[in-house]
Amino acid sequence: MPKVIHFGAGKIGRGFIGAVLNEAGHDVVFADVDKDIIDQINAAKEYTLHIIDRDSCSRRITGVSAIDSTSEELPVLIAEADLITTAVSLKVLPYIAPAIAAGIKTRSAIGNVSPLNIICCENGIRATSTLKQYVTEKLDVQTLEWMKGKIGFADCSVDRIVPMISLESPLDVAAEEFYEWNVDNTQLVGEPMSIPGMNLTDNLDAYVEKKLFTLNTGHCTTAFLGSMKGYTFIHEAICDPQIQKIVRSVMNQSGAALIRKFGIDPEYHAEYVEKIISRFSNPHLNDLVSRVAHDPIRKLGSNLYFAYPMKMAMDLGLPYDKIALAAAAALHYDNPEDPQSVEIRKRVAGSGPAETFSSISGIIDQKAATLVAQAYETLKTL
Repeated sequence: MPKVIHFGAGKIGRGFIGAVLNEAGHDVVFADVDKDIIDQINAAKEYTLHIIDRDSCSRRITGVSAIDSTSEELPVLIAEADLITTAVSLKVLPYIAPAIAAGIKTRSAIGNVSPLNIICCENGIRATSTLKQYVTEKLDVQTLEWMKGKIGFADCSVDRIVPMISLESPLDVAAEEFYEWNVDNTQLVGEPMSIPGMNLTDNLDAYVEKKLFTLNTGHCTTAFLGSMKGYTFIHEAICDPQIQKIVRSVMNQSGAALIRKFGIDPEYHAEYVEKIISRFSNPHLNDLVSRVAHDPIRKLGSNLYFAYPMKMAMDLGLPYDKIALAAAAALHYDNPEDPQSVEIRKRVAGSGPAETFSSISGIIDQKAATLVAQAYETLKTL
């Protein structure tokens, strides 16, 4: 049975990648720093994945185990693993790199020349390539030479809504039926991987940017607008006709840039937008607006959901006023329990929406900043 080390035993790790790999017949070991989750997984060896959709069902994920990601035993497991995956968030990648580097060194020392692929399943552009930099910085020249052709770092795009729903068993997790996992086939080593649910592609960038700047941009727009109108759940917000109209226009506008950049079929992208609206409307997920909207400063950053598609549209000479409106909604996000929301509110009050947007997004274009500022005022009457 193929051995997988999956960094991140949280809801996304258990409800998406870990579950997909387990159901594909892989022996999954979760690596995490949460002692309670580690102990619970090792005691139960299984949990239930609850699919909450129009057609709901439950699936038992069995034969799993867990290990402390700071344990000295982890490099030994990595040395014998067939695949490493992650679902930890981009900011955690530097902290797991030492264990992976140690595992590669141990793998070299014991002479294990079988291929090992590493895939970061994070919301970001080429996250695995970022992890590769962190890992290789910790390896000596001899090990770097040894690992050529034996260790693959493959980028991917992932998509599944895993809401923060509390269930009777603390290990159980809920998720929508839909998921998408696209992996860059050109970066893998060894024989072609055959994992049901994993799509191997030679054109990953199109998948990554379509997901990040259509779905994620739309998801965040729904959350920020929903917060402004007092909604608790995403499905409530997207079913508001005014919000749905704006969200659809934002996704279509960012999509126009993607269509131009990658040659995506416009009809295919239009169907993708409608599928996203349908997924957001799923009343069974009870996906919290506050979950999707959290960390608004990060979401407004230069390479994420508003600034990136705005710059892409600007470079292509396409309209971006609807994306500017979505960015303005992020500046309006008011959640006293979210430190980044509190920080944004202070900055807007002190220097105004235009300057706040420019300083966070890195977009210093006066026209873009003015559009955001104008949209900020318009949204006051939402």
